[in-house]
Amino acid sequence: MKVLLIGDIVGNIGVKKVKEVLPKIKKEENIDFIIANAENSAEGMGITANIYKDLVALGINVITMGNHTWGKKDIFNIIENKNLIRPANYPKGVLGNGYGIYECNNKKIAVIDLIGRVDMNVLSENPFLVADEIIEKIKSNVDIIIVEFHAEATAEKIAMSYFLDGKANLVYGTHTHIQTADEKITEKGMAYITDIGMTGPSKSVIGMDVDASIKRFLTSLPERYKVSDDKNTFMDCAIVEFDDENCRAKEITRIKL
Repeated sequence: MKVLLIGDIVGNIGVKKVKEVLPKIKKEENIDFIIANAENSAEGMGITANIYKDLVALGINVITMGNHTWGKKDIFNIIENKNLIRPANYPKGVLGNGYGIYECNNKKIAVIDLIGRVDMNVLSENPFLVADEIIEKIKSNVDIIIVEFHAEATAEKIAMSYFLDGKANLVYGTHTHIQTADEKITEKGMAYITDIGMTGPSKSVIGMDVDASIKRFLTSLPERYKVSDDKNTFMDCAIVEFDDENCRAKEITRIKL
Protein backbone atom coordinates (compact mmCIF):
# COMPACT_ATOMS: atom_id res chain seq x y z
CA MET A 1 0.00 0.00 0.00
CA LYS A 2 1.24 3.47 -0.89
CA VAL A 3 0.25 6.58 1.07
CA LEU A 4 0.87 10.08 -0.30
CA LEU A 5 1.39 12.94 2.17
CA ILE A 6 0.94 16.48 0.79
CA GLY A 7 2.65 19.37 2.58
CA ASP A 8 0.70 22.38 3.87
CA ILE A 9 -1.32 23.82 0.96
CA VAL A 10 -0.92 27.62 0.94
CA GLY A 11 -3.58 29.79 -0.69
CA ASN A 12 -5.52 29.32 -3.91
CA ILE A 13 -2.24 29.10 -5.77
CA GLY A 14 -1.36 26.04 -3.70
CA VAL A 15 -4.76 24.48 -4.36
CA LYS A 16 -4.22 25.08 -8.07
CA LYS A 17 -0.85 23.32 -7.92
CA VAL A 18 -2.42 20.27 -6.28
CA LYS A 19 -5.05 20.17 -9.03
CA GLU A 20 -2.30 20.27 -11.65
CA VAL A 21 0.01 17.57 -10.36
CA LEU A 22 -1.97 15.23 -8.10
CA PRO A 23 -3.74 13.22 -10.84
CA LYS A 24 -0.38 12.53 -12.51
CA ILE A 25 1.55 11.44 -9.43
CA LYS A 26 -1.39 9.41 -8.21
CA LYS A 27 -1.38 7.43 -11.44
CA GLU A 28 2.40 7.17 -11.91
CA GLU A 29 3.09 6.05 -8.33
CA ASN A 30 -0.03 3.87 -7.91
CA ILE A 31 -1.10 5.79 -4.82
CA ASP A 32 -3.77 4.14 -2.68
CA PHE A 33 -4.42 6.73 0.04
CA ILE A 34 -3.86 10.51 0.22
CA ILE A 35 -3.56 12.88 3.18
CA ALA A 36 -3.17 16.66 2.72
CA ASN A 37 -2.80 19.48 5.20
CA ALA A 38 -5.05 22.40 4.16
CA GLU A 39 -5.08 24.73 7.16
CA ASN A 40 -3.48 27.50 5.04
CA SER A 41 -5.43 26.87 1.85
CA ALA A 42 -7.83 29.83 2.15
CA GLU A 43 -5.76 33.00 1.68
CA GLY A 44 -3.08 31.52 3.93
CA MET A 45 -5.34 30.98 6.92
CA GLY A 46 -8.06 28.34 7.29
CA ILE A 47 -10.16 26.47 4.75
CA THR A 48 -13.49 27.09 3.01
CA ALA A 49 -16.25 24.68 2.02
CA ASN A 50 -15.46 25.21 -1.68
CA ILE A 51 -11.77 24.40 -1.23
CA TYR A 52 -12.72 21.37 0.83
CA LYS A 53 -14.99 20.14 -1.99
CA ASP A 54 -12.27 20.70 -4.58
CA LEU A 55 -9.72 18.70 -2.60
CA VAL A 56 -12.12 15.83 -1.94
CA ALA A 57 -13.02 15.76 -5.64
CA LEU A 58 -9.33 15.19 -6.41
CA GLY A 59 -9.42 11.96 -4.43
CA ILE A 60 -7.82 13.22 -1.22
CA ASN A 61 -8.97 10.85 1.52
CA VAL A 62 -8.13 12.92 4.59
CA ILE A 63 -7.72 16.69 5.02
CA THR A 64 -5.85 17.76 8.15
CA MET A 65 -5.79 21.09 9.95
CA GLY A 66 -3.65 22.85 12.56
CA ASN A 67 -3.27 26.17 14.38
CA HIS A 68 -5.32 27.98 11.70
CA THR A 69 -8.22 25.53 11.89
CA TRP A 70 -10.69 28.29 12.73
CA GLY A 71 -9.26 30.87 10.30
CA LYS A 72 -12.44 30.95 8.20
CA LYS A 73 -15.95 30.80 9.67
CA ASP A 74 -16.97 28.62 6.74
CA ILE A 75 -15.29 25.66 8.43
CA PHE A 76 -18.20 25.33 10.84
CA ASN A 77 -20.28 24.10 7.88
CA ILE A 78 -17.90 21.19 7.22
CA ILE A 79 -16.07 20.57 10.51
CA GLU A 80 -18.03 17.42 11.34
CA ASN A 81 -17.26 15.74 8.01
CA LYS A 82 -15.41 12.48 8.58
CA ASN A 83 -12.57 13.17 6.17
CA LEU A 84 -11.73 16.57 7.69
CA ILE A 85 -9.85 16.31 10.99
CA ARG A 86 -8.53 18.97 13.34
CA PRO A 87 -5.95 18.51 16.15
CA ALA A 88 -7.13 15.84 18.55
CA ASN A 89 -5.56 17.62 21.53
CA TYR A 90 -7.78 20.67 21.30
CA PRO A 91 -9.77 20.95 24.56
CA LYS A 92 -12.57 18.46 25.11
CA GLY A 93 -15.90 19.55 23.65
CA VAL A 94 -14.44 21.41 20.66
CA LEU A 95 -16.32 20.73 17.43
CA GLY A 96 -14.92 18.31 14.90
CA ASN A 97 -12.94 15.09 14.94
CA GLY A 98 -9.33 14.67 16.01
CA TYR A 99 -8.91 11.40 14.20
CA GLY A 100 -10.69 9.15 11.74
CA ILE A 101 -10.67 5.51 10.69
CA TYR A 102 -10.83 4.80 6.97
CA GLU A 103 -10.91 1.68 4.81
CA CYS A 104 -8.50 1.17 1.92
CA ASN A 105 -7.49 -2.06 0.14
CA ASN A 106 -9.18 -4.13 2.84
CA LYS A 107 -7.13 -2.37 5.53
CA LYS A 108 -8.33 -0.03 8.24
CA ILE A 109 -6.24 3.12 8.46
CA ALA A 110 -6.40 5.45 11.45
CA VAL A 111 -5.23 9.05 10.91
CA ILE A 112 -4.63 11.16 14.02
CA ASP A 113 -4.01 14.91 13.89
CA LEU A 114 -2.06 16.54 16.75
CA ILE A 115 -0.80 20.06 17.43
CA GLY A 116 2.41 20.92 19.27
CA ARG A 117 2.67 23.11 22.36
CA VAL A 118 6.14 24.63 21.93
CA ASP A 119 5.97 28.17 20.44
CA MET A 120 2.53 27.54 18.91
CA ASN A 121 0.39 30.06 20.84
CA VAL A 122 -2.52 27.62 20.92
CA LEU A 123 -4.07 26.37 24.14
CA SER A 124 -4.07 22.60 23.81
CA GLU A 125 -3.83 19.42 25.81
CA ASN A 126 -0.62 17.38 26.06
CA PRO A 127 -0.18 15.82 22.58
CA PHE A 128 1.85 12.89 23.91
CA LEU A 129 -0.82 11.86 26.39
CA VAL A 130 -3.64 12.38 23.89
CA ALA A 131 -1.84 10.34 21.23
CA ASP A 132 -1.25 7.52 23.68
CA GLU A 133 -4.89 7.58 24.80
CA ILE A 134 -6.27 7.43 21.24
CA ILE A 135 -3.90 4.71 20.10
CA GLU A 136 -4.70 2.57 23.13
CA LYS A 137 -8.39 2.98 22.30
CA ILE A 138 -8.19 2.06 18.59
CA LYS A 139 -5.14 -0.17 18.14
CA SER A 140 -7.04 -3.46 18.21
CA ASN A 141 -9.46 -2.27 15.50
CA VAL A 142 -7.07 -0.88 12.87
CA ASP A 143 -4.21 -2.13 10.70
CA ILE A 144 -2.25 1.10 10.17
CA ILE A 145 -1.91 4.10 12.49
CA ILE A 146 -0.75 7.40 10.97
CA VAL A 147 0.02 10.46 13.12
CA GLU A 148 0.44 13.98 11.74
CA PHE A 149 2.12 16.30 14.25
CA HIS A 150 1.52 19.96 13.39
CA ALA A 151 4.30 21.54 15.44
CA GLU A 152 6.93 24.28 15.38
CA ALA A 153 9.78 22.72 17.34
CA THR A 154 11.80 19.98 15.67
CA ALA A 155 12.72 18.65 19.11
CA GLU A 156 9.06 18.16 19.98
CA LYS A 157 8.45 16.31 16.72
CA ILE A 158 11.50 14.08 17.11
CA ALA A 159 10.56 13.28 20.70
CA MET A 160 7.09 12.30 19.50
CA SER A 161 8.61 9.95 16.93
CA TYR A 162 10.52 8.07 19.62
CA PHE A 163 7.52 8.07 21.93
CA LEU A 164 5.28 6.51 19.26
CA ASP A 165 7.83 4.13 17.72
CA GLY A 166 6.27 0.68 17.91
CA LYS A 167 2.82 2.18 18.52
CA ALA A 168 2.27 3.95 15.18
CA ASN A 169 3.19 2.95 11.61
CA LEU A 170 3.91 6.48 10.41
CA VAL A 171 4.64 9.76 12.19
CA TYR A 172 5.30 12.93 10.23
CA GLY A 173 5.40 16.67 10.84
CA THR A 174 3.72 19.68 9.25
CA HIS A 175 3.54 23.44 9.98
CA THR A 176 7.08 24.75 9.35
CA HIS A 177 6.59 24.56 5.55
CA ILE A 178 10.21 23.47 5.03
CA GLN A 179 10.80 19.89 3.91
CA THR A 180 13.39 18.13 6.08
CA ALA A 181 15.95 15.59 4.91
CA ASP A 182 15.66 13.17 7.82
CA GLU A 183 13.21 10.57 6.51
CA LYS A 184 13.79 7.09 7.93
CA ILE A 185 12.31 3.71 8.73
CA THR A 186 12.90 2.63 12.32
CA GLU A 187 13.86 -0.87 13.41
CA LYS A 188 10.29 -1.33 14.60
CA GLY A 189 8.95 -0.58 11.11
CA MET A 190 7.69 2.97 11.62
CA ALA A 191 8.24 5.66 8.96
CA TYR A 192 9.20 9.16 10.11
CA ILE A 193 10.04 12.61 8.71
CA THR A 194 10.18 15.84 10.75
CA ASP A 195 8.35 17.97 8.16
CA ILE A 196 6.95 17.16 4.72
CA GLY A 197 7.09 20.81 3.56
CA MET A 198 4.49 22.94 1.77
CA THR A 199 2.58 23.43 -1.47
CA GLY A 200 2.53 26.93 -2.89
CA PRO A 201 4.56 29.79 -4.40
CA SER A 202 8.32 29.38 -4.82
CA LYS A 203 9.34 33.02 -4.29
CA SER A 204 7.90 33.45 -0.82
CA VAL A 205 8.63 33.28 2.87
CA ILE A 206 7.00 29.95 3.71
CA GLY A 207 4.23 30.86 1.24
CA MET A 208 3.82 34.51 2.23
CA ASP A 209 4.69 37.66 0.27
CA VAL A 210 8.42 38.41 0.56
CA ASP A 211 8.20 42.21 1.00
CA ALA A 212 5.50 42.00 3.67
CA SER A 213 7.49 39.39 5.54
CA ILE A 214 10.72 41.40 5.46
CA LYS A 215 8.89 44.54 6.61
CA ARG A 216 7.62 42.72 9.69
CA PHE A 217 11.14 41.68 10.62
CA LEU A 218 12.61 45.13 9.91
CA THR A 219 10.03 47.21 11.77
CA SER A 220 8.37 44.83 14.27
CA LEU A 221 5.09 46.41 13.12
CA PRO A 222 2.06 44.15 12.47
CA GLU A 223 2.26 44.20 8.66
CA ARG A 224 -0.57 42.06 7.28
CA TYR A 225 0.63 38.78 5.83
CA LYS A 226 -0.61 37.84 2.36
CA VAL A 227 0.07 34.86 0.14
CA SER A 228 2.80 35.47 -2.44
CA ASP A 229 1.50 35.89 -5.99
CA ASP A 230 4.56 34.25 -7.57
CA LYS A 231 3.37 32.07 -10.44
CA ASN A 232 6.17 29.53 -10.00
CA THR A 233 4.87 26.92 -7.61
CA PHE A 234 5.87 23.59 -6.12
CA MET A 235 4.33 20.75 -4.15
CA ASP A 236 6.31 19.10 -1.37
CA CYS A 237 5.16 15.62 -0.52
CA ALA A 238 6.26 12.22 0.67
CA ILE A 239 5.27 8.70 -0.31
CA VAL A 240 5.25 5.95 2.27
CA GLU A 241 4.94 2.33 1.24
CA PHE A 242 3.65 -0.28 3.66
CA ASP A 243 4.05 -4.03 3.54
CA ASP A 244 0.65 -5.51 2.66
CA GLU A 245 1.13 -8.47 4.98
CA ASN A 246 2.27 -6.95 8.27
CA CYS A 247 1.67 -3.23 7.57
CA ARG A 248 5.22 -2.27 8.52
CA ALA A 249 6.60 0.73 6.67
CA LYS A 250 8.97 -0.39 3.90
CA GLU A 251 10.06 2.89 2.35
CA ILE A 252 9.59 6.65 2.69
CA THR A 253 10.50 8.96 -0.19
CA ARG A 254 10.58 12.77 -0.27
CA ILE A 255 9.38 14.46 -3.47
CA LYS A 256 9.22 18.06 -4.72
CA LEU A 257 7.02 18.59 -7.78
